[in-house]
Amino acid sequence: MKKSEKELRKHFVKTRMNDDELNLLLKLQQRTTEKDTSSYLRKVALQKPVTIKYRNESADDFLLDMLNLKKELNAIGNNFNQAVHKLHLLDKIPEFRVWVQQYDSLQKALISKVDEIKLRMNQLYDQWLQK
Repeated sequence: MKKSEKELRKHFVKTRMNDDELNLLLKLQQRTTEKDTSSYLRKVALQKPVTIKYRNESADDFLLDMLNLKKELNAIGNNFNQAVHKLHLLDKIPEFRVWVQQYDSLQKALISKVDEIKLRMNQLYDQWLQK
């Protein structure tokens, strides 16, 4: 499809920049939704709105915390499943008592991590309410 005469850009505007200025320009452009520098410059020069990307750093920190907690919970869950499996195999052997004690420590660790998740969720919720 051919561009209309109005849409066709046939004029070049040249400018010179040093390395620092160019790096700053590219950094500013990368913080926007504009994919290329020319469209970013065109919008800025013509005083058109430029959409800036926004990242919620507290949400990023929360996500990292939740990923770490998820890994820990997965490890605890795996240990718990192994313990339960062994309990089923050893239910008539005296070692059964040792596995019950280990089960109790795993249960306490799991409850501790779940409480930590609740605390983090409440903290983030309170932060979002303040904004």
